[in-house]
Amino acid sequence: MAKKPKTEMSFLEHLEELRWHIIRSVLAVLFFAVMVFIFVQYIFDYVLTAPQYPDFPTNRILCHLSTVLHSPSLCINKVPLPLKNFELFGQFSAAMKIAGIGGFILATPFIVYEFWRFIAPALHENERKNARGAVFAISGLFFLGVLFGYFIIAPFTIHFLGTFSVSNSSRVENLISISSFYSSVATSSLASGLIFELPIISYFLTKIGFITPAFLRKYRRHAVIVILIVAAVISSPDVITQVLVAIPLLFLYEISIWVSVSVYKKKEKIDS
Repeated sequence: MAKKPKTEMSFLEHLEELRWHIIRSVLAVLFFAVMVFIFVQYIFDYVLTAPQYPDFPTNRILCHLSTVLHSPSLCINKVPLPLKNFELFGQFSAAMKIAGIGGFILATPFIVYEFWRFIAPALHENERKNARGAVFAISGLFFLGVLFGYFIIAPFTIHFLGTFSVSNSSRVENLISISSFYSSVATSSLASGLIFELPIISYFLTKIGFITPAFLRKYRRHAVIVILIVAAVISSPDVITQVLVAIPLLFLYEISIWVSVSVYKKKEKIDS
């Protein structure tokens, strides 16, 4: 017997379908969160707190450069920061939050895949073929951004904020809580991961006709200002850190223009 053609789903059926995609995504996050919680001590000791130690790759390279260039200020995080816990529930709460953040990061490819499965039926066959690698591209850019935030932004942020003093006449001791420390590392990494999705955003916005290559080129100067502001927000107030953050973001913006040009040309061929 011939298969019956699929009928278009109603609005409630779409909601039901979306609900199951969300449920599966949440279950994936919970699964990885449990895995992270089981190994939370190792993750805290060797991953989250690593950017503050002198043997961290970024710190080691910069200290080597400071010797070669005779610039002692380049050498950062020479002395680890003493972390404090001020609440009875503090360390357990930190472990739970670390597990949640870690679970979300590790489950990102599955979340993207579930989202793709939800929207794929609404696309035409040629659109599905063209966007077949979207899951890998989105996940790859996200993880690349997370690594950039972890290896570049986090060490500079820790060094600047950990050594900054509001007074020269009297010494004010920095009592840094574990919650503020891991929040800084996690925020830097997650924010960077999301910002690295700029080329993907450009692809879809050009696809639906919301932006054009001409639009992106016209507002390039405005974008530079916005990027500098974003770099200042997600990194420490240190100028060196802001420049290191801004350069990749500017590069991503140029890639976004190239992506938009490619999509726009394909749209013009189809329309003509």
